[in-house]
Amino acid sequence: MKICVSTMTNSLDAPVDPRFGRCHYFVIVDSETLQFEAIPNTASSAMSGAGIQAAQTIVSKGVQVLITGNVGPNAFQALSAAGIKIVTGASGTVREVVERYKRGELKETSSPTVRGHFGMGAGGGRGWGRRRQNP
Repeated sequence: MKICVSTMTNSLDAPVDPRFGRCHYFVIVDSETLQFEAIPNTASSAMSGAGIQAAQTIVSKGVQVLITGNVGPNAFQALSAAGIKIVTGASGTVREVVERYKRGELKETSSPTVRGHFGMGAGGGRGWGRRRQNP
C-alpha cells in the first residue's frame, strides 16, 4: 500500500508537517518494504489552491492513504473524491507514523480539520493581519 506523509524534509526520519497543502515534501512510502519516494510540493508557495494542487499531485502517484497534521476543506474534498483515506493529527517522523498506522493506532478522519488557507499566516496571506497604530 502506498502511504503519503506530509513532511518538512525528504527522508523517513523527516518530521510530519502539520500542513498538507503547504508542506515542503510528500514522502510516499511502500508500507510493506518502507521504500520511499520524496517529492517536493510545488503547490506550497501557490497564492491559492495549494490544497487542491497538492491533492492532485498525490492522486497522480497512486497514493491510497494520506497521513498529515491537518487538511483543509478543498483538499479534503479532492482527496475523498479520489478514494484516498485521510489521517490527521499525526506527529512524529514518517517512519513512526507509518508504523503506527500499520498497527491501527491512527484512524481515518471524516471531515476537514482546518478552514481554508491554513498555514498561510495571519489573515490567510491577504494583508488582513494586525496593522500598526500611529503614535
